[in-house]
Amino acid sequence: MIKMNVGIIGGSDGLGKTLVYYFRDDFNIYISGRDHKKGKSVADELEVNYIESNAGLANISDILIVSVPIEHTSEVIREVAPFMKSGSVMIDVTSIKEEPLKTMAEVLPDTVEYIPSHPVFGPRTTVLDNQIIVLTPDKKGEWYPKVYNYLKRKNMQIIETTAEKHDYMMSIVQVLTHFSFISTASAIEKLKVDISETEDYESPIYNLMIDMIARIVSQNPYLTYNIQARNNNGPKIRNTFTEAAAELRDVINNNDEDRFVEIAINATKNMGDITNALGRSDKAIGALNYEFIYLNQNIGQEVGVKHIYSGKIHVGILESVDKKTAVLKTGNKTQKLRLANIRILIPEELHRWKIENLKTKTESISCIFPKNVNVEIIRETVMNIENIIEIHLTDAYNGPQISDEFISLTFEVTGLAKEDIEKVKNLFTGFGGQIR
Repeated sequence: MIKMNVGIIGGSDGLGKTLVYYFRDDFNIYISGRDHKKGKSVADELEVNYIESNAGLANISDILIVSVPIEHTSEVIREVAPFMKSGSVMIDVTSIKEEPLKTMAEVLPDTVEYIPSHPVFGPRTTVLDNQIIVLTPDKKGEWYPKVYNYLKRKNMQIIETTAEKHDYMMSIVQVLTHFSFISTASAIEKLKVDISETEDYESPIYNLMIDMIARIVSQNPYLTYNIQARNNNGPKIRNTFTEAAAELRDVINNNDEDRFVEIAINATKNMGDITNALGRSDKAIGALNYEFIYLNQNIGQEVGVKHIYSGKIHVGILESVDKKTAVLKTGNKTQKLRLANIRILIPEELHRWKIENLKTKTESISCIFPKNVNVEIIRETVMNIENIIEIHLTDAYNGPQISDEFISLTFEVTGLAKEDIEKVKNLFTGFGGQIR
């Protein structure tokens, strides 16, 4: 099967770079970027192709993805439109849809299809499963079902709507949220609050809120500014927020308890399914508490953790843990890992990692058992021993040296260490066997 060419303008950074990871196994990937030195380095790192010219990239691409800052999107669309292949498709991935849609409809020839889209996740996302993507076509051509079905096979949640509806919803999901969070962070800064000092007093909800605020304010400020400035609904959203905050301030300053309660109750009623909201937030709090409790209970024991961004797995003896870090010792090496960046491996994952990455030991064990012993029960019980990988019956012998009521069975056992093999021998004697 011949792979199609997918070009990503802006593929050397941000979401564009993340898209390379998702698509490089399915397509021939070509990227371009503003910084050619960095672009070539990224292309080499990701084992894809680099092209310096956006126009040249457009000319060879069956699918052209525009992944550049919002303020440059229309400019880039206009730049490459004359060079698009006949029968190709252009897809943009910005979080504002009305402006790119209008530009594509205006400048692209009839032989080129376009699908304005918005992946509602950021460059730190590691999998496409269950992620939301919004498609806002004003018309659907031959490419649309192909793109839709591809995304569906990636288990993405696909929303089809108009550019206008998308931008209004994003004015709530992004504009209002970012504006309120950045306002809160700015107020904390103006109050000269040392966040680290609040940690001794923080509740789980405060902890989650601060993490979410930090996640927003740490994003590229030029991106968050343009999300605010280029959404046509932005002025109304920001004005409504500041009016609501001012009203609440005045109600409290005027000691108007009844009005405060009325505002709070009306706001609560409008929040939708409160029960589900409480459940989701309880899950988040529970997950944070579970990992901390688990690690504390396993100090001095072997644990495995996976870095949620690099994907690297660390296995070793847990020496200590505090609110922010875990100290893991592997051989002579000691590593300090941030709790926020790791997740604990469940036993099955740790076992599989050991099988794939550690040297194993195989030994043949011959043992005399009563003749009526159940070989399958022995095998199943042995496989329940931690760090045992395989067990196979290789011989069954009932010769002159063996009494008629007994049988000699030989098993080939593979484990991660000699100590694990010894556990199998102990189990055999527990079954009434005698090691030969």
